[in-house]
Amino acid sequence: MYFQRIADLRTDADKTQQQIADLLHMKRQVYRRYEKGEREIPTWAVIQLARFYDVSTDYLLGLTREKRPFPKK
Repeated sequence: MYFQRIADLRTDADKTQQQIADLLHMKRQVYRRYEKGEREIPTWAVIQLARFYDVSTDYLLGLTREKRPFPKK
């Protein structure tokens, strides 16, 4: 499920795979494999993407439909 979410968020943000790969300090081919579901995405990358897109990690992983993270206290 996460691979579809990260692809949708990227296209909604009008970003290329290369731009997101650069954000994550990795090659585009590695990031592409995450979007295709060919490779498990590491936890650190999930956290960084959640921060970048301002969504919860649960949303990225397909555990909820609620995009927004819990409010900061």
